[in-house]
Amino acid sequence: MTHRLFTAASAVALSLIASSVVAQDFRDLARQDLQAAHAALRDNHPAAVIPGAASEDFRAWLDAGLADALSKVGQVNSGDSHAYLMRYYGAGFRDSNITLRPTFEGLGPYFATNWPGYTTGWRDGQYVVTWVKPGTRGAPAVGAVVTECNAQPIEEYARGKLDLWEGDLDTEAGRVRSAPYLLWNRNNPFAGGVPQTCKFQVGNRRPRDMEVRPQPVDAASLEQAYRATVYMPGDVPLSVETVNGRPWVNVHSFADSAGWDAFNSQIEGQASALRGPQGFVLDLRGAGGQSYTSTARGYGLANRIWTPEFTVSRQPAAGEITYRATPGNRQWFADTLARMEADPRFVAESAPVIEETRAVVAAFDAAIAAGQPTFTLAGRPAVADTGVANPVQGPVVVLVDAGCSGGCLDTLDLLVRLPNVRIVGSTTATDTIFIEPTTVRLPSNYSDLSYGHKAWTSRERANNQPFVPAQGLVYTGNPADENAVRAWVGSLF
Repeated sequence: MTHRLFTAASAVALSLIASSVVAQDFRDLARQDLQAAHAALRDNHPAAVIPGAASEDFRAWLDAGLADALSKVGQVNSGDSHAYLMRYYGAGFRDSNITLRPTFEGLGPYFATNWPGYTTGWRDGQYVVTWVKPGTRGAPAVGAVVTECNAQPIEEYARGKLDLWEGDLDTEAGRVRSAPYLLWNRNNPFAGGVPQTCKFQVGNRRPRDMEVRPQPVDAASLEQAYRATVYMPGDVPLSVETVNGRPWVNVHSFADSAGWDAFNSQIEGQASALRGPQGFVLDLRGAGGQSYTSTARGYGLANRIWTPEFTVSRQPAAGEITYRATPGNRQWFADTLARMEADPRFVAESAPVIEETRAVVAAFDAAIAAGQPTFTLAGRPAVADTGVANPVQGPVVVLVDAGCSGGCLDTLDLLVRLPNVRIVGSTTATDTIFIEPTTVRLPSNYSDLSYGHKAWTSRERANNQPFVPAQGLVYTGNPADENAVRAWVGSLF
């Protein structure tokens, strides 16, 4: 008996030692990755050398954020906490094109270790209870406003719990997408879990102090709670359907893998219907994509509906693009050029793009040889109106939300210039003028750094400026109630 107890105790001790070693390894890896990310951004990001307001957040956070993140390394004890700390440093630049993402399958949007059995959403500038699991005792009513948690005003509490860890709370999109996690325990050792108490207000009544009781999670309820709060396109493919007697074009992704060849064929086959007097809906909710090809997808879609002859004179002028002349940035273009030249289809269809990329690589070589920190190239100039009549006869409603980012925003830059087009729904995400992210693997192999490696200094849309629907075109209902959304959109025609 004594021998068995000794053996068990030894096993526990060895396990604790092993856990300590693993935790120490993650701390070392986090420290190494943070310093590597800092060096890559310092040495290659355009904002480090380009003057102006767009560079201010970058410069303010580059060193200060590194020191802040390094001071938290002692709490890193797992792959997930490593990922959270990397995200924190990347998000601190307030630039959606700077990200630090895990290379492994991380925590999904429907993850928590425990929760109170209900969730919150961001509604009209407030955190509001949006969903309660049936049978949850002591829960606030759906619609109750959270005014305070753990004796902190809710804004202060939300900043500590969510900002930079789950989203950028300086943006409407960051508020919307992170709001469900306000009261959840997402296993983030830096931000705490389920609060002990919160105050909830219903209507004009006085806020009521309530105990928030953690309870076990089940995956189905977490997903249902999140989906009841934030619009998630799920498995809705690129497609065209008929809603309320008019075409409804679903574009919830700009990813290359979304099935664009078949979708483009469908658009071409239904072009006459899309151009009819009844009008159509272009649904861009949740549509994200940061690559050059995502923008090209959006422009290609517009060209298929309105024709290139009509859109060419309405496309925003590219203006000037400023590049930071470093070997690392040059290598990205050289690698991209090599992939283009190795793709027979791309060679056949996109010869001008290849020539343009060759010119960029040559400009890098010249600038680096001359010791210049940057160089600027002129982009595509504006094109005079061709005089072609608008082929789309009816009104066009473009439905957007906080999930519209990257290439979706570039597509909106074109769509807002087309006649009879209205942007409706809710505020989109934002992006900076530092575009076309390049990706760098960090030393641990657990994390990738992405950053925009050139600056669109003459972009007409301001830095970090979202699209905000005009008065009367803002949807104020439940974004997850698809029937309500479609009925509201129908009322706009």
